[in-house]
Amino acid sequence: MKKRKERIDRGIKARSGDIFALSSWREMLYVAGPRLLPVILFLLLPLFLSPYWQRVMISLAVFALLAISWDMLAQSGMISLGQALFFGMGAYLSGIINHAWGIHPFITIPLATVFGGLICTLILLPVLRLRGIYFSMFTLILPLMLVRTIEATKVFGGTEGLSGMSPLPSGWLELYLIIIATLSVLFGFRRLMASDYGLVLKGIRDNDRSVTNAGINIYWFKAQALFLSSAVGAFAGAYMTHVYMFVGMPVFALDYSIMPIASAVVGGVGSFAGAILGASILVPLSELLRGIGGLRIVLYGLCLVIFIVAIPEGIFHYLQRKYQQVERWVDVDR
Repeated sequence: MKKRKERIDRGIKARSGDIFALSSWREMLYVAGPRLLPVILFLLLPLFLSPYWQRVMISLAVFALLAISWDMLAQSGMISLGQALFFGMGAYLSGIINHAWGIHPFITIPLATVFGGLICTLILLPVLRLRGIYFSMFTLILPLMLVRTIEATKVFGGTEGLSGMSPLPSGWLELYLIIIATLSVLFGFRRLMASDYGLVLKGIRDNDRSVTNAGINIYWFKAQALFLSSAVGAFAGAYMTHVYMFVGMPVFALDYSIMPIASAVVGGVGSFAGAILGASILVPLSELLRGIGGLRIVLYGLCLVIFIVAIPEGIFHYLQRKYQQVERWVDVDR
């Protein structure tokens, strides 16, 4: 009997990349496998890690949230260089509320998430009309201004910061709370951007004048996207305040602005899952290179350049394309 090669996904796709016609368990596993395996891995991996690497995984999830937050803005036509603003705002709000009134972290974190998102949105609201590099420069400058303001006025503990925050009830809750939050944000944002609402945001990114001519208030939509993005970043900052039980000027450091961008670019912009994949590569890599001292930055930068030059589309999009091109041998009917 003669055989020929056939793509595995032949007959599965009915109309688009998100609508499928499935007729067997094999086809269901082909579609669901790449979605379920990473989720299962994220949930089970902490059980086999040492306490040190569990802490690294918390940092990974935090940077993944910031990278998803950045990707959300990028898909809405706003390129931010200041994710540290969102992170630091949430961290300080949660720390101040807990330090001043002793409120439980389960209350301070949601409060800091909502109000941190609102404050960041109000701060950036006047510059939503700016495009390209001008909006990016403003977001980059704001965290630096806030750091110098805190240092000069010695407000909120000044350079010493605030310490003695209430910790989360247990280490396992601390770890799985951020993992579940990251997966929930990933699922929610992917569903949002696949809806008509997300189509409007992508239209604003591609051609905002055409969207305006259609009678849509693009600044209202951009403000909503900005709030969602900043709220996610504020949640990450508020959470880390109670993990380290400290908040200070380092929460506005450039690391919280640069690493999310690098993670999104390496993983693949526009997918959200790529942001998590990029963070899953860069954060552990950064920890592994910590022991070589100053050469760490050189090797880390070299790896980053290799990723970007070799796979400019991003690792997630590359793997997705290769997975959809997998072939199998099938019998040929005579």
